[in-house]
Amino acid sequence: MLAGRVRLGLGAMLLCTALLAGGCGTGHPRPIASGELAEAKLFPYYRIYWVGPSFENHPLAAVDGLRSYINTVGDSVYYGDCVQSKGIFGGGSCLLPLQVTTVIYRLHSNATLGPQSNIVVRGVPATVYDEGRSIELYTGRVAVDIFSDTYSHALRAANELLPLNAPGSAAGRLPPPVYCPGLSGPIDARLTHIVDSLPAHICQRTAAAAALERNLTE
Repeated sequence: MLAGRVRLGLGAMLLCTALLAGGCGTGHPRPIASGELAEAKLFPYYRIYWVGPSFENHPLAAVDGLRSYINTVGDSVYYGDCVQSKGIFGGGSCLLPLQVTTVIYRLHSNATLGPQSNIVVRGVPATVYDEGRSIELYTGRVAVDIFSDTYSHALRAANELLPLNAPGSAAGRLPPPVYCPGLSGPIDARLTHIVDSLPAHICQRTAAAAALERNLTE
């Protein structure tokens, strides 16, 4: 979601937080507190995703958990040297190598994301945007936003997602979304088949409701 893109905005505005070993990106963050991770594992509202304790040799650095949860922003996990505690700390060229944000999906159009492409990842619809550095996946009741430094890293993270607070693994398909994602732009035959096959014919019902609303307001 656009709210998750706070990484890019805040990263350019905030000064680099000093690490114990020196400047931003020159050392390593303190190990994440066991209580912080345990809190995230008890997050009660919905399934949140991560890629395990590390990604591409970058350690898990922070987890939002319940105390800092904002329902319109979601819950995030952060990997890399630019984070020492909950939230995002960075500046200049110091960007997190990976942030995974899980948020309850609210129906919206993806047109505001700018140039984008639609793909299938782990059996569910997904949108690639931010010049390939970000991928939004649609699964269950949530959207999972992956923010990384390259498309290959973002796609690798998407293929390694697993639940943090529920049983599950990084193998196999993700649960299909129970809503119709507001995809924008071309949709190929494979993705069309998946969208048309979502539970309860949700996309067909959503399209019918939108058409009825247009007819009533014309």
